[in-house]
Amino acid sequence: IRCTSHIHGKFKTNTRFQKHQNKTKDLRNILTSEEGMMGDFIEISEIDLEGSRAFLKKFVGGPGKAGTKCALDCGCGIGRVSKNVLFPVFETLEMADMMEDFLNHAHECYLGDDADRVECYYCYNLQDFTPPLNKYDVIWMQWVACHLTDKDLMEFLIRCKASLRPNGIIVIKDNMARQGCKLDPIDSSLIRHLDIVKNIIYKAGLEILGVERQQGFPEQIIPVWMIAMK
Repeated sequence: IRCTSHIHGKFKTNTRFQKHQNKTKDLRNILTSEEGMMGDFIEISEIDLEGSRAFLKKFVGGPGKAGTKCALDCGCGIGRVSKNVLFPVFETLEMADMMEDFLNHAHECYLGDDADRVECYYCYNLQDFTPPLNKYDVIWMQWVACHLTDKDLMEFLIRCKASLRPNGIIVIKDNMARQGCKLDPIDSSLIRHLDIVKNIIYKAGLEILGVERQQGFPEQIIPVWMIAMK
């Protein structure tokens, strides 16, 4: 890890990007805006955020539930979920994304005053990222698990489990295939059936606490599911 100072010493990056160069080039074409983060589906952004807030609320705050001290947003982009779902709940956040431009825009523009509550920005591919131990009450992974192989996802979840505080949880929110697996022709992501994702979670030694389908999306959109685990 090396630290740079252009985000007030909060920026940590992985120097091993060569094998992911093609993916990085593809992502450089994405606008640093909510529209860019949502692709052609900006109209479902608020529905998505409302569903995320309601799901998170079931597992955070109160006896036996996750605390509200610190959360990690994995595959955060410019921070759409951080700003609208996580910041209203948690005292501080950390954010991880493979695109430095997204993290810079999050800090300098999109997050506004909330940027002061970000403890660290990690510019990493998740398969190369080991989160700090015993750090987070919630780790949120939205539309990023689909960019990891089964093995990389399982191993990352194992590392995430070690980074949770007592009663901490991990949430995966992602596209789930109606059957089997399919490769997205647009971004080469791997869309898995819910049962396949559950099996990867179990192999990582995690317990599933809740599973819920995102409601209110148009029928033509691939189903999106949320899974909470510990």
